[in-house]
Amino acid sequence: MKKGQIVEGVISRVEFPNKGILVTQEGTQVVVKNGIPGQKVSAVVNKVRRGKCEGRLLEVLERSELEIEEPQCVHAGVCGGCNYQSLPYEEQLAMKAAQVKKLIDGVIAEDNRDYEFLGIKPSPLQHEYRNKMEFSFGDAYKDGPLALGMHKRGSFYDIVDVPECRIVDEDFRTVLAATLSFFRERKIPYYHKMRHTGYLRHLLVRKAARTGEILVDLVTTTQALLLSDKTCESACSCANEACGCMPLAESVPCDGDWERELLEGWKEALLAEHYKGKLTGILHTRNDSVADTIANEGTEVLFGQDFFYEELLGLRFQITPFSFFQTNSLGAEVLYETAREFIGKSLRSDSDQDGEHAGNPAGSVVFDLYSGTGTIAQMLASAAGKVIGVEIVEEAVLAARENAKLNGLHNCEFVAGDVLKVIDAIPERPDYIVLDPPRDGIHPKALEKIIRYGVPQMVYISCKPTSLARDLEVLQARGYRVEKVCCVDLFPGTVHVECVVLMSRLEK
Repeated sequence: MKKGQIVEGVISRVEFPNKGILVTQEGTQVVVKNGIPGQKVSAVVNKVRRGKCEGRLLEVLERSELEIEEPQCVHAGVCGGCNYQSLPYEEQLAMKAAQVKKLIDGVIAEDNRDYEFLGIKPSPLQHEYRNKMEFSFGDAYKDGPLALGMHKRGSFYDIVDVPECRIVDEDFRTVLAATLSFFRERKIPYYHKMRHTGYLRHLLVRKAARTGEILVDLVTTTQALLLSDKTCESACSCANEACGCMPLAESVPCDGDWERELLEGWKEALLAEHYKGKLTGILHTRNDSVADTIANEGTEVLFGQDFFYEELLGLRFQITPFSFFQTNSLGAEVLYETAREFIGKSLRSDSDQDGEHAGNPAGSVVFDLYSGTGTIAQMLASAAGKVIGVEIVEEAVLAARENAKLNGLHNCEFVAGDVLKVIDAIPERPDYIVLDPPRDGIHPKALEKIIRYGVPQMVYISCKPTSLARDLEVLQARGYRVEKVCCVDLFPGTVHVECVVLMSRLEK
């Protein structure tokens, strides 16, 4: 098979996260992303190495028998967000559970085959479940009108407007539509990734499921500030045709303070809309990073406050624009309750043996590593003597400390820093460890340090099963065995899934 060759075949299976295995009539296998088992598709081969072929999906020639007639979202198939919308939810769950079990079974030790696989727990909501969205500014095609939405499937540059997006509720869609309309009318340029010029970058929207509070943050470059310091030749309304300036927008006034007026106008446009929830904050963040990610290089409050409140399992959390918090609030309750069930029995048992009431400093010490805003730590606080959270994002640590105070928890401590670098400086030794690392898993050197504590049990929460499988191999080789595995679907319609694993140390 050659690069550039067009092939046709049926997707026989899908491996995590979305690697469809296309089988041609000749029996050749080609890995094609975004397929569904049973679909007949065409693809172009774009990589051939060591006898393995990868291709890019061109067209679905025949639908799978598993698919429903029409996905709920009108943007399905164009937007790169939700791959599995055309599958009934039960099929989505079954496929994700099977993918995870195959990954775990592929690394599980021979003497650990008796581990308990608990299947997958569904999300309480299948639609409108997200509490956070990062929309991007761009255009749908070269030199097209301003777009604000999601990346087009398979494209790094093209942006698809998603006014009817179904993984968020109507308040998200209201903010999205009002923002796009405001900046499109004024012809404000987006940040061009290749030329590194332009103003508009991202729109961050967060909304709490329990409290209904909404936080909106517009992310832009500082190029407007640089231009506003210059003379009138920096504005496109300049009448001097010989100045050679780059137009920003036809309606930009030539007074050096147009950004302030622009942001004030956008704020008023949002405040004029009607929401089911409550708009508690409108922010503006500057970001000149070349990477296509949201980096906070300075945030100002245009309206209200720079945080909102969410409630999970009877606890209240203050959330800032960039602090980590699970994007499915109701699903997070299922996830954290599962983790608490896994380790809670051991904590309660220790407390009973010590004869101390819950939360007494004489009880067990739990390390919550990669703790984010301290959600898990606070969930375990009532059953532990002390919980110590470690998180590299300082903003999240500050929020975690405030949240512990908010919930009246005095046995939680939070440390800012890289797990690899700071755990050696913590005087306490853990009795139990909870791990909730980022998508790429745990740094090998950090994992070695964690293992050397020799705690009897660990709970590993993972949003990327392939990273989890890699780390489990190391943990097993160093004396831990897998006791239980449970999947939790926090991302209906997408390829993603969360996993919770309980591990115990083998007695020597």
